[in-house]
Amino acid sequence: MSNQLIVAKFGGTSVADFPAMSRCADIVLADPNIRLVAVSASSGVTNLLVDITKQTEVQARYASYEGIERITLAVLNALQQPEAVAAQINTLLADLRNLIETGGAVYSGAHKDLIQSFGERLSSVLFTQVLVERGAAAECFDVRRVLRTDSRFGKGEPQIHLIAELAQTHLQPLLREQIVVTQGFIGADEAGQTTTLGRGGSDYSAALLGEALNAHIVQIWTDVVGIFTTDPRLTSDARCINEISFDEAAEMATFGAKVLHPATLIPAMRRNIKVFVGSSREPQAGGTWIAKTVEHKPAYRAIALRKSQTLITVKSPEMLHAAGFLARVFDILSRHQISVDLVTTSEISVALTLDESAGSAFSTSTEPAIAELKAFCEVTVEQGLSLVAVIGNHLHSTKGVTGELFSALEQINMRLICHGASRHNLCFLVQDASAAAVVKELHQTLFN
Repeated sequence: MSNQLIVAKFGGTSVADFPAMSRCADIVLADPNIRLVAVSASSGVTNLLVDITKQTEVQARYASYEGIERITLAVLNALQQPEAVAAQINTLLADLRNLIETGGAVYSGAHKDLIQSFGERLSSVLFTQVLVERGAAAECFDVRRVLRTDSRFGKGEPQIHLIAELAQTHLQPLLREQIVVTQGFIGADEAGQTTTLGRGGSDYSAALLGEALNAHIVQIWTDVVGIFTTDPRLTSDARCINEISFDEAAEMATFGAKVLHPATLIPAMRRNIKVFVGSSREPQAGGTWIAKTVEHKPAYRAIALRKSQTLITVKSPEMLHAAGFLARVFDILSRHQISVDLVTTSEISVALTLDESAGSAFSTSTEPAIAELKAFCEVTVEQGLSLVAVIGNHLHSTKGVTGELFSALEQINMRLICHGASRHNLCFLVQDASAAAVVKELHQTLFN
């Protein structure tokens, strides 16, 4: 095995069915440096598994299970030698049925993670057999043996040093002999209980494994040809970015670009591992390289959009020349585990944005926090807003940047502007209803 180890990750649409898996096998077999492959669950399977964990009736759970069984058996039956893995697949499906029947009305966090792990466990067995049938030496490996996390079910925190130790012991020797196929998204805690890294966590898994094995490259194969200057659904002018720096890509992922899980780049940055994003449908179409240093550093690289933002304005005359006011505000938010994105302050008020798209935990944690804030200041809450982030280089020190932006958006009512805190982004809030038009207009001005 060369020291140019490549870890390849294939997303749900890339392993959706047998023809999709065959395309991925082509990619793996075309490059002898791809030795470790992490797969997501086949497209649609994770949603069905999540449905099972939400249902309280066994019958409703079975309706979701049947969808999983149908997707899985369609791939199994398309294999040349289904009997080679049929026993493994049938055991996994039987274990899942058992959890459906014995789960009680409400599943614990540990049970939810265990149930959600079945998608990757099924797809990895099937994909290994696809490779074997193509003449490859390939083995399916249970990632829970090396991807150690804490016991926060639903969003396990990886134990970096332990993962490196375990990967060197259990995984590294195998890579010399064959291609190893493993699972994204899942891990295990110290007690051996299955954990998950949160939705989209397969990218993160691949990067963590790449870091642990000191890989040369981590490839993220998905259904789009790389990272675009903006969401192609918003404007037909969006184009693929050939190369982008870690800093810029991290801003994009944080501010809503869906191609990468925001945490993916952290392990890659720690080890300076290049990341490639490409389409498993069109591997010949190129893609986007993400690296520490890039040749071209344009002022404007991309525009990201994140909908469903809430703006909270906290106002108090007591804030004037008073020490500790901001500390008090952020202490309340911290105690309620509320993550703040953007912050602007004036003499007597502070405005901050929260991301509602984070789900139901949002409202349950914000209401008590707002009640606490109201005890000592005036609080205004505005919803239905979108965050637009212009991402690039040296935006804090490039002449004319704000002029170009604001002249393009002179007809738009902006609710909050953040500029200067980062040299890689300039952010502002607009109404949800006008967000798509704003991005299209801005893209036209900055990129054409």
